Amino acid sequence: MAVLGAAMVAPKGLAAAPIGVVKPPRLRPGDMVGLVEPAGFTDDAFDLDLVKDTILAMGLVPKPAKHLVERYGYLAGTDADRAADINAMFADPQVRAVFATRGGWGCARVLPYLDFRTIRANPKLLIGFSDITALHLAFAARAGFVTIHGPNAASSWPRFSWDAFRAVAFDGATPTLANPEGHEDRLVQRSGRIRTFRGGKASGRLLGGNLTVLSTLMGTPWMPDFDGAILFVEDVSEQPYRIDRMLTQLALSGVLGRVAGVVFGQCTDCGPSGASYGGFTLSEVLQQHLGALGVPAFQGALFGHVASQFSLPVGCRAEIDADIGTIRLLEPAVR
Repeated sequence: MAVLGAAMVAPKGLAAAPIGVVKPPRLRPGDMVGLVEPAGFTDDAFDLDLVKDTILAMGLVPKPAKHLVERYGYLAGTDADRAADINAMFADPQVRAVFATRGGWGCARVLPYLDFRTIRANPKLLIGFSDITALHLAFAARAGFVTIHGPNAASSWPRFSWDAFRAVAFDGATPTLANPEGHEDRLVQRSGRIRTFRGGKASGRLLGGNLTVLSTLMGTPWMPDFDGAILFVEDVSEQPYRIDRMLTQLALSGVLGRVAGVVFGQCTDCGPSGASYGGFTLSEVLQQHLGALGVPAFQGALFGHVASQFSLPVGCRAEIDADIGTIRLLEPAVR
């Protein structure tokens, strides 16, 4: 089989997702969960030991995918092999959820190889962020069940991230997600601040993830319908003009004009690479794009390339309050 699938392999089971969002089963202590690497590779056995120990510390049982330790250039095996691992985990009745160990680049390359008929017939939580955005969006479009934009298995999992994930994936809770109050030795706190571009409340399906990955899926069959959605995006190591370019793409495609609200999370290391006295700052770029939308929009929620982050159930209904910077889940992510 050819390695590069997007232009050479017909999509498997590429039918539209069913009407309504299906809830995967919640996680329970003792459940077996799959470990896959759908993008970049991990080349240190010690790092994989940490991943397995992290899953065990959650009270779960890790099941490494067949090709977990393989490498093909900067990818964790060929496109077909990485996709086969995902297909196998969703077909395995003993596996209750699937964790991506890390991101990188490569998830979009596996989409034509995924067996969406099998995936759709076996709803399970898929957990990860960054490049895993390609899978979240494709599952929202073609599988029709909730996935979780949250830490990868190889993330550091501080208490904040673990508590947020456990509430959504284990407890089936519907929390109001709000940045914690800062405890810096400063007159005015700087961490966890929210910037409102347009105030108000809005509700809709949570859809989004990494902005760069999302923008690369524009015009493909793996993008879900954003009508009335709450768009959430984050990014890392992107200069303001690149964020401007990607948001312009979303605007010209009509996506921004259809959403009910927008949350821009963390943009880690997103400043200009050098002196840019005549350039726009990131906040100015966001103000230009989000302030003029006419829907509630804010920046600064804790998700993205940071250690402490929320777990956002992709496909679930939520309400945002852009004045105070909160995301309130309106329904459980699991059954």
